Amino acid sequence: MKHIGAVIFDCDGVMFASHRANLAYYNRILAEFSYPLVTTQQKELAQMCHTASSPEVLANLFHPDDLVEARAFAATLEYREFIPYMEPEADFLDLLQQLSGDYPLAIATNRGKSILTILEHFSLQHFFSVVVTSHDVEQPKPAPDMLLLAVKRLKVEAASCLFIGDSELDRLAAAAANMQFVGYGGEVSAEISLSNHLELLNYL
Repeated sequence: MKHIGAVIFDCDGVMFASHRANLAYYNRILAEFSYPLVTTQQKELAQMCHTASSPEVLANLFHPDDLVEARAFAATLEYREFIPYMEPEADFLDLLQQLSGDYPLAIATNRGKSILTILEHFSLQHFFSVVVTSHDVEQPKPAPDMLLLAVKRLKVEAASCLFIGDSELDRLAAAAANMQFVGYGGEVSAEISLSNHLELLNYL
């Protein structure tokens, strides 16, 4: 692994186990319009709800005739009500405590403004000097825009950054940004794969 100038984290599936929260959120919107709910058995659809940006998810879930109203309803929801379905990934807080004195830390997530509410709820905001969301860029992951904005704000070179993600969207974004990538959780192929956050310390 090359010299590391900063560590950037994806949110869902890396920082937090949030599948239940994301499904509950989108199912709340689907129910409002009497659409069928997404189940965990619908693996590809459920994974999309977990990794893609909200505009993309809603565009896939709703008929075009209902999309404007669905987006308007989604904007009225307070994500705070879904946070009880979330929990930090094992040993994530320990990792942050060990990294924070040595590396600038950042987040690059396809979430929108809900990430700020989540960080506040779990008292994690002080660990991160930069937070980039889908609202900050023209194109969400797998485009590199989010990661490139993060390194610009961190004032480091992309090649020196390590991006930790759990999906193919994350891997593709890192490759397009010329950034080192570590896969977390076993769902995405990578030269370095972590099943536990503290394993990262073996590579730094």
